[in-house]
Amino acid sequence: MMIPVAKWPTIKSSWILLGFSALALEGGALYFQYGMGLEPCIKCVYQRVAVMGIMFAGFITAMAPGVTFMRLLGYLGWGVSAVWGFLIAKAHVDIQTETNPFVFTTCEIEPNFPSWFQIHQWFPGVFEVRGDCSTIDWQFLSLSMPQWMIIVFSFYSLALFLVLAIRLLKERKL
Repeated sequence: MMIPVAKWPTIKSSWILLGFSALALEGGALYFQYGMGLEPCIKCVYQRVAVMGIMFAGFITAMAPGVTFMRLLGYLGWGVSAVWGFLIAKAHVDIQTETNPFVFTTCEIEPNFPSWFQIHQWFPGVFEVRGDCSTIDWQFLSLSMPQWMIIVFSFYSLALFLVLAIRLLKERKL
């Protein structure tokens, strides 16, 4: 049986799929780090946190997708994480593609997380900064990792927009 897109946000499996898609990206990041030896820079770490935000939005909302407050929380976490991740990935690409020799672009070596969220100290194997933002160590179809992440975060943002638009137009509620 085909479930209309407008009903997807109220279905547990939709949110679980969102969470697992982000979990797969996190797994991929760890493979690139430990399997291929590509060390994460500060922008990579921030993008990992944004992907984790999408993952948590999916899994937490899956606990009670029929509750409006939980869906709103899920939409908020999904949206903020997707847009923030897109902006970080874009800034990362800007650093990697700077061609002006007089512009010295660099990134920090220590994450600027709030004092109550020192995730890089809690889980250094995943969130410790070890790489340089300007280095392009990997490409696929002539796109670097942050360029692919722009596509990923754009997809997440577009998916949220479409789900919300269809839900509002068809169901007249969030």
